[in-house]
Amino acid sequence: MSGSSVTLALERIASKDKDFRYMGTSDLLNELNRDTFRIDPDSEKRLCHVVLQQLDDASGDISGLAVKCLVPLVKKASEARVAEMSAALVGKLLTGKDPQRDIASIALKTVVAEVASPAAIHHLLSSLPAKLTAAIDSPDTSVDVKGECLDVLGDVLQRFGVVMAGDHERLLVPLLHQLSSPRASLRKRATQCLASLAASLSDDLLARATNSVVALLQRKDLKPEMTRSYIQMVGALCRAVGYRFGPHLGVVLPLVVGFCENASENDDEIREYSLQALESFVVRCPKDVSAHCEAILDLALKYLSYDPNFTDDAMEGDEEGEGGEEEEEEEDDDEEYSDDEDVSWKVRRAAARCIASITTSRPELLATLYAKASPKLIERFREREENVKVDVFNAFIDLLRQTGHATKGHATPADVPPGSPLFVLREETPRIVKSLNRQLKEKSLKTRVGVFCVLKELVHVLPNCLTDLIALLIPGIQKALTDKASNSNLKIEALLFTRLAMASHPPQVFQPHIKALAAPVVAAAGERYYKVTAEALRVLGEMVKAIRPPAGEGSGFDFAPYVPLFYEAIMKRLTAQDQDLEVKECAIGCMGLLVSILGDHLQSQLSTCLPLLLDRLRNEITRLTAVKAFGTIAESPLHINLSSVLEPTLAELTSFLRKANRSLRQASLCTLNAILSAYGADITDSARDALLTELAPLISDSDLALAALALQLCCSVTKQAPPASAAAAAVAAKVLPQALALVRSPLLQGQALQTLQEFFAVQVQASATSFDSLLSALLSAGRPFSSSMSPAAAAAAASSSAAARPAFSSVAQCAAVLCVAAGSDQCGATVRALMGNVESAGHPAADTHKQLLSLLCLGEIGRRVDLSAHPTLPALVMSAFSSPLEEVKTAASFALGSIAVGNHSQYLPFVLQQIDSQPKLQYLLLHSLKEIISGRASSAGSQAVELEEGNVAKVLALLFTHSESDEEGVRNVVAECLGRLALIDPARLVPALKERVGSPSAFTRATVVAALKFTLTDAPQPIDAYLKQDLASFLFLLRDDDRHVRRAAVLALTTAAHNKPGLVEDLLPDLLPLLYDQMRVKPEMIRTVDLGPFKHTVDDGLELRKAAFDCMDTLLSTCLHRIQPAAFITPFLISGLSDNYDVKMPCHLVLAKLAEKCGPSVLAVIDALVEPLEKTVTARVKTDAVKQEVDRNEDMVRSALRAVDALSRISNVESSNRFKTFMNNVVKAGPVGQLYSQIRSEQDAVAGSSRAEL
Repeated sequence: MSGSSVTLALERIASKDKDFRYMGTSDLLNELNRDTFRIDPDSEKRLCHVVLQQLDDASGDISGLAVKCLVPLVKKASEARVAEMSAALVGKLLTGKDPQRDIASIALKTVVAEVASPAAIHHLLSSLPAKLTAAIDSPDTSVDVKGECLDVLGDVLQRFGVVMAGDHERLLVPLLHQLSSPRASLRKRATQCLASLAASLSDDLLARATNSVVALLQRKDLKPEMTRSYIQMVGALCRAVGYRFGPHLGVVLPLVVGFCENASENDDEIREYSLQALESFVVRCPKDVSAHCEAILDLALKYLSYDPNFTDDAMEGDEEGEGGEEEEEEEDDDEEYSDDEDVSWKVRRAAARCIASITTSRPELLATLYAKASPKLIERFREREENVKVDVFNAFIDLLRQTGHATKGHATPADVPPGSPLFVLREETPRIVKSLNRQLKEKSLKTRVGVFCVLKELVHVLPNCLTDLIALLIPGIQKALTDKASNSNLKIEALLFTRLAMASHPPQVFQPHIKALAAPVVAAAGERYYKVTAEALRVLGEMVKAIRPPAGEGSGFDFAPYVPLFYEAIMKRLTAQDQDLEVKECAIGCMGLLVSILGDHLQSQLSTCLPLLLDRLRNEITRLTAVKAFGTIAESPLHINLSSVLEPTLAELTSFLRKANRSLRQASLCTLNAILSAYGADITDSARDALLTELAPLISDSDLALAALALQLCCSVTKQAPPASAAAAAVAAKVLPQALALVRSPLLQGQALQTLQEFFAVQVQASATSFDSLLSALLSAGRPFSSSMSPAAAAAAASSSAAARPAFSSVAQCAAVLCVAAGSDQCGATVRALMGNVESAGHPAADTHKQLLSLLCLGEIGRRVDLSAHPTLPALVMSAFSSPLEEVKTAASFALGSIAVGNHSQYLPFVLQQIDSQPKLQYLLLHSLKEIISGRASSAGSQAVELEEGNVAKVLALLFTHSESDEEGVRNVVAECLGRLALIDPARLVPALKERVGSPSAFTRATVVAALKFTLTDAPQPIDAYLKQDLASFLFLLRDDDRHVRRAAVLALTTAAHNKPGLVEDLLPDLLPLLYDQMRVKPEMIRTVDLGPFKHTVDDGLELRKAAFDCMDTLLSTCLHRIQPAAFITPFLISGLSDNYDVKMPCHLVLAKLAEKCGPSVLAVIDALVEPLEKTVTARVKTDAVKQEVDRNEDMVRSALRAVDALSRISNVESSNRFKTFMNNVVKAGPVGQLYSQIRSEQDAVAGSSRAEL
């Protein structure tokens, strides 16, 4: 900037003309805000003087600009100059007239908020608080000045309270004194100031402040207005200090409850403030208030209907049903009644919010809330004061939301046991809907929006709950969409509820109401506001599904009259260009649904809409949605005629496979597969060839999901092509080499592996490739050497391929599927060849790979086909047990067990005999036995009964003998065998396992409880009834003396909570204290190992703590309503956040989940969470750290930042100054800030995707 600009601005400021002064001050502000502006010492004093002078200007606009000038000036001026300015402002505040005092107060607050340098802060705090305190305490200071001083001091304490620890005691006395002031305004400001101070007080001073307020409350000669102020002070203290206020609740809470219940008839403010204080106790002191929660709930429910000035006789009318127009008018007249003196509605509002706070912070009280609060809230839906009614709706929504969190572990709402929260909600649904339906007739838009919000949450938590009640709500939906007084918010909520209800109910529920809804929804689709239009189009999509459900769910509904109506409404939006992207996408998706479901009634319109969809497919903005629309059309059972657009559509979709957008490629593959399945005969060879060319690069382990889709598409091409056709040859030429490369990947698993197996089988069945050549190529993929290699070359190849050995299992599975698909003759020849490989002799390196792969192939084939026609096979496989290589012996063990799965009756006795006669091979034979039992347990029940009584007894005796083995590997195998066997024969196994819970051997106890994991599958099993009775016996081994037993019990509890939460939720009150005990760092489990030159510390409890926090993560997902979050967070979670790396990671996940589901409980202790999180986020590795340590630290920082992001989304989290400072100074600053921005964007994308799916 030029000096002339400032000079000109200062000249204008000195003018007598108000307009010139305004322009000059504005110009000065602009110059000060420039990043390049620097103040030299000569002009600094003059600038500060001019700005202070402008604060006194008679024009309010000019003085306001002068205040804005202070913002950059304070940051750029020297520390001494800032101190001088603050001293001058204090002088104006204390001695100036009213206008000067007001502007000086604002200016001083600006200085306090903007001062940044440590030296300037030190100068400011050295004099400002003392001057303010002296003025506050002086009897000569006017009330107005004291009030301004308290406001400024409050800002100072809020920002700098932590660094003013030495002044706390000196500040506390005058502030407490002001609580007894006869002026209400001073008491209110003193309350706010004390709350700001309390946040940084030591425990001793906080106790002193609290005791002083309690002593004031206990005075017998207390006036009502003083009582109100002291109750407000108690609530403010609790909100400011959170859980630190907990030790004082025993004295304070009874006092507050007493004032609430004993307040005089006209003193509603005391009741309101008391309920607000109780709400703060619930939210900010969740652990200490636990014993009082039900009493607070009862009090809040009592005052939820507190309305002494209004006699409500509406209940009788409610029971009688809907009234006529005259009755509605009379009701409206009643609602219009208001009395300026009546503030009882504030009491009811405070009660509703108190109930909501209990609901959101105490998931363990869910059953109590349904028994006590739910009926009362439903009754109060008829509240006459709109603001209170909205809070009642919000409280009920919180209750529904907590119910949703608590019932995620149940497969369907039908699975819930009687008496559970979800069961009670289902029973209450008719009453809820009828009560809400009456509110839909109200004129208030806010009320009706609240009704739809409640209904929306109800449908989300309890799908299919409105089957017999939807007819009651249809008029309300119609009115919301057609009433001229309705606003966009009401229409959006009504449409959103309608869509969710239609999606969660059978089509037959809504078919009788399509006529009533069609016209309003179509009209809404023509609205100008894009959000209304988009939601209306989504509802139209659901209506299209409802009017013509799939053939198996069909009915006699006449949908023909609605086809042209829906088509015109959607087409109007599809053809419009000047509209929001969301509307365009909704129109494309809706048209795709319409054509796929009603295309046979749109024959004449297809020539118009299909080219239009093709045009949208060619548009970069809308192509992804158009791809999905064509996929929907291609999957239609109507086999829509796509001949006019098929070829260009295929060309576009094929070109999309080259794009970088993964979502586009994935959707294109799905759509291409649907088109090939439905229209394969109409596709030209050139189009098919081009498609195969693009598919080949996608078949790699860089993206297994896309590889699976691409392979599935290749299978469709091969199946449709005639045997030995050009298309089949093209697949073999272009895709087969990629498939053979993929099968070598150690990453191959899941759906990609299954699809690859199908691909190889289809190649043989379609005669696209000869079986021998394909098998040879497949087996060669597992052997990176040839027999023609020299011994040295073979050994080198064997060494280099060690990393590829995990892929042998994939090769073996594909080879087995290939043999089964080729037929019994080819399969038999292959088995003989593989047997020859196992017994052949040659170079050791070559034999290792050949033998290993052959054994795995024999096992996979034997699992699928009976190989009893090869009598020497078992002995041959057992001969490999003598191999010097562990991997060969393991493969032989797997092969023997898998072969036995194919013919259980013949091979199981052989395996058992070998276990008895070969004691040195028992570990390997136990693995074989595990494969047999696992194969039988996963088979159908009819096959499982083939286990003979004698064989079961032998197996059990063997397993229980080895359960005491010193080797952990043996015990793990035994545990899995016992668990799998228990699924087959629970009547015998569960009592046998329970009997050994009391075994004197810790190894046996650990093995028995570890076996429990394998019995707890996610699908219903006959064993569930036995476990329901005896599960406690196993899980209470959490109190065992041996850490291995306790860890096994924790893992079993985790599995049970994940797969069968209904079995453990009733045991949690007794199990949780035992689980929490496993989270403690126990010094007796930490030992030091002397390694000579140095010593190494070993923590034997580390794995146990990690398992305990993992278990808690699962419990929070499935059994939240049985957990008291506050008892877990403090001290266990806080301790875990400061623990070892392996413990911190699950703790971050748990914290993020708690922040989402139990925000108030986390918010109560958020200050205590900041320190461990800050240490983790700012942790740095040593300069000589290896890459693994650097990567671990980066993963830990990212994990912590995800937890921080979850915390930042908690409602009202900005009330914590410590967290706010942590976010501004650490999380959002420097390299950490960049990483946090990236993580936040990722989390926003995930949340957006979840909302889109909803």
